[in-house]
Amino acid sequence: MKKLTFILSFAILGGLLMPSLAEAQVLTPQPRDGYYDKIHYPYRRVVPYQYLREADVMFNRRVWRIIDLREKINQPMYYPTTATMVNQRKNLITILQDAVITENSLKAYDPFSGDDFKVEMTTAEVATIGSSIDSIQLQRPYPPYELYDTVDIQQFRSENVKQYRIKEDWIFEKQRSVMEPRILGICPRMAVYDKNTGEFRDYQDMYWLYFPEVRKVLINEEVYNPYNFSSRITYDDLFMKRMFSSLIYKVDNTYDRRIEEYVKGLDALLEAESVKDILFKYEHDVWEQ
Repeated sequence: MKKLTFILSFAILGGLLMPSLAEAQVLTPQPRDGYYDKIHYPYRRVVPYQYLREADVMFNRRVWRIIDLREKINQPMYYPTTATMVNQRKNLITILQDAVITENSLKAYDPFSGDDFKVEMTTAEVATIGSSIDSIQLQRPYPPYELYDTVDIQQFRSENVKQYRIKEDWIFEKQRSVMEPRILGICPRMAVYDKNTGEFRDYQDMYWLYFPEVRKVLINEEVYNPYNFSSRITYDDLFMKRMFSSLIYKVDNTYDRRIEEYVKGLDALLEAESVKDILFKYEHDVWEQ
């Protein structure tokens, strides 16, 4: 009888302890940043442009613009300056540099030979832009305070790219009765600073890229949507939907000159706005005829 009582007591005590032991063996789930999994499709394909016949083009003007990343609406292209692993976001220049240098999926063209995509640049030439290796002389901080030579290595910094040039055609097609812009090329511009004083000097064109090829890369890279974090858009969407601000600095003309070459200051801004009015009024007048 005593033996049976001991067995029953042990069984009851074991039943009370087993849930605690089982709970102790359950691993605590790893914290995650968010309440749902974001699915990314790395093989999206761009929506191709509508085919154009020369006979259907009633109006065509070529326009060059500057996109300044210091403007608030353009800052999604500038940030983050360091790629984030959580939401896998990169700024625009990091995407372009990786495609040109690392993946070798885009061809870069020399900006000093024009913007007509004629002179190609090698990967080594692109990799040296924004980086330098200089021999400098420093003084030791302890006696006898002698001078010594050392090497100063400067790496490319994505935060120095603060502007982009874009080259585009504005076309009115009579078959669909639409006025639409089609970007032909994009050129990142890097801020150049004085090595001694650190003062800003000027902007340097890095390279031109053929935009229809760039679209194949941008379609698989997401950009921050300031209006709705759950509604993700790609860099291709950003350019196709014209979700950026820009300033016209050149339009096709007889002398092939930029606006700043014949007007300055406020007059240059007014001249750029007049080009926008020309594009708007043409489409408006077509519908009134």
